[in-house]
Amino acid sequence: MAVIVAALFVIEGIDAATDYRLDQAGIVPRTADGLTGIVWAPLLHIDFAHLIANVVPGAVLGFLLLMAGRFLAVTAVVWVVSGFGVWLTAPAGTVTVGASGIVFGWLTYLLVRGIFNRDFWQVLGGLVLLVVYGGILWGMVPAGGAVSWQGHLFGALGGVLAAWVLAGSDRRGRGGADRGGPRSLATT
Repeated sequence: MAVIVAALFVIEGIDAATDYRLDQAGIVPRTADGLTGIVWAPLLHIDFAHLIANVVPGAVLGFLLLMAGRFLAVTAVVWVVSGFGVWLTAPAGTVTVGASGIVFGWLTYLLVRGIFNRDFWQVLGGLVLLVVYGGILWGMVPAGGAVSWQGHLFGALGGVLAAWVLAGSDRRGRGGADRGGPRSLATT
C-alpha cells in the first residue's frame, strides 16, 4: 500500500505541475472518449486535499484487503463496476476523477464477504469496520455538489459483487462449503 500511496502522490504532483490538466482524462459520461477515463479516473484527484481524503481510509482498507489475499481481484471488479456506473449515470458534461469508488468498493467487500463466505470471523471483522468506517457510506446518497455519489454507489456495488463472485473460491480454499472441511463418504 505504501507504493500505491506514493504513486498516487507522484501522479498528483505531476497533475498539479501541469495545472491539473491530467484531470481531463477522467470519466466523461456516455462519450466514447470518456470510456478511457474508467482506467485513469481512480489515479487522478482534483487536488491534494481530495487525494488525502481518499488515501487515509484507502490505505487502511487496502492493507486489510492485501492481508485477505484478494487485493487484485477485488480491485479489478470494483474499478470496472464503479467506472462503468459513473460513465452510465453521471451528469452529462462532467468529468469524474478520484479513488473514492475504489475505497467504497474495498469497504463494502470487507463488510459483506463474511456473509457470502459463511465465516464468523469475517462477519465480526466487517462489523468492526462498519463501526469505524460506516459513516462514509452516507457518501452513496445523492447530496448535490461536486461529489460523485455515483462513483461511491457503484464502487460499493462492485465490492458486494466481488464478495459474491469470490465467495465460492474462498469457501473451496478453506476445504469445503462448510467449516467441517472436506467430507468423506463411508461405505458399509
